[in-house]
Amino acid sequence: MERKELLYEGKAKQVFRTDDPGIYWIRYKDDATAFDGKKRGSIEAKGRYNNQISAILFRFLETKGIETHMVELLGDREMLVRALDIIPVEVIVRNVVAGSLAKRLGLEEGTTLDRPVLEFCYKSDELGDPMINEYHIAAMDWASEAEMASIKKQALQINGLLVAYFRDRDMTLVDFKLEFGRLEGRVILGDEISPDTCRFWDAKTGEKLDKDRFRRDLGKIEEAYREVYRRLKESGEQQ
Repeated sequence: MERKELLYEGKAKQVFRTDDPGIYWIRYKDDATAFDGKKRGSIEAKGRYNNQISAILFRFLETKGIETHMVELLGDREMLVRALDIIPVEVIVRNVVAGSLAKRLGLEEGTTLDRPVLEFCYKSDELGDPMINEYHIAAMDWASEAEMASIKKQALQINGLLVAYFRDRDMTLVDFKLEFGRLEGRVILGDEISPDTCRFWDAKTGEKLDKDRFRRDLGKIEEAYREVYRRLKESGEQQ
């Protein structure tokens, strides 16, 4: 597979064309942003950890019947993925009150929700990914009713699988963001699953093991990403 010209560069990844029009070449970056780009920085080795963690989780989900865009892990920072027609609706799955949910509803951070909560955002860096509902999605024709049904079903399935997966590794999956895309009439999982897009807390101490360490100037940011990777990698080697 040959990497060709840069197709798109986002906050966390570069996307390149390949000699196969159905396959993209992804490279994960160390750049870090927060608060709609108002805070910027770099986290050493972040790209490597996010790539490796995403690959581990995509492989796990594939074994459970969840179709993902991952094709092949190429190295520390790169992977091949299937080219999707991205649906411009980000899905946030919440299990524990944290971040913006705590602020919006005046709830104490760390409160466990009685059931998972799904929220939707319009995927737009320029607008800051504003929150939307299914009426917006239908009115703007961003996704069909059938596609949204599939997205919601998959999001809850993925949540159930990952909550148990991380519990076994002494981590609490607080919340996370998912993106989906179309491929040959199917809706499949894309983007990444990493400390950039999830909140992970140590199940015993409550220590944050994710991008909140960057957002909140907590320090030991790289160490948190490395710890998540260590727990996933070591558990995989023991299986």
